[in-house]
Amino acid sequence: MRLLQDDQSALVRRIEELEQRLAKAEALAERDPLTGVLNRRGFMRALEQAIAFADRYQEPAAVVFLDLDGFKAVNDGYGHAAGDAVLKHVTRILMSNVRESDSVGRLGGDEFGVVLARAAPDEAIRKGEALAALISETPCLFAGVAHRVAASAGTRSLMRADDPELALAAADEAMYADKRARRLSRPMPVF
Repeated sequence: MRLLQDDQSALVRRIEELEQRLAKAEALAERDPLTGVLNRRGFMRALEQAIAFADRYQEPAAVVFLDLDGFKAVNDGYGHAAGDAVLKHVTRILMSNVRESDSVGRLGGDEFGVVLARAAPDEAIRKGEALAALISETPCLFAGVAHRVAASAGTRSLMRADDPELALAAADEAMYADKRARRLSRPMPVF
């Protein structure tokens, strides 16, 4: 009888250990290995949860899509280590300027997303613009060089029963509208 209890205890410990390992693996599967923020998979899960919360509690929320302008020039001109430093720098800016209730993710390449919980539409637009401005105004120092990138932002308020992919696509389209508007507002060079 004692052996059976010892075997059961060992089995319970082993199951608990495997459950902990599985939880750790799942958490890693939702994180970007370079920046430590959510990857696209984890971000989409956070976006889905924000939509459900906003719907259930009738709270406003939004998603911001950010794209870096000038990132390719850093990568091509100074190498991938400089590009990685810029991505980490942008991540620090985003994480330092959102609330704990918000979620930040690297969606791929030089694209980032932010889920803003309890953010009214006008507040969310201002926040997206402020984040883009901070990124644009704050150079990344790497290997003695100040690397500057600009950022374009698009915001989409989350609607009741939104599809996360469509909400993100709408924020992406708003970001491209911002990028086009900024290009048009730049003065043309005079030769």
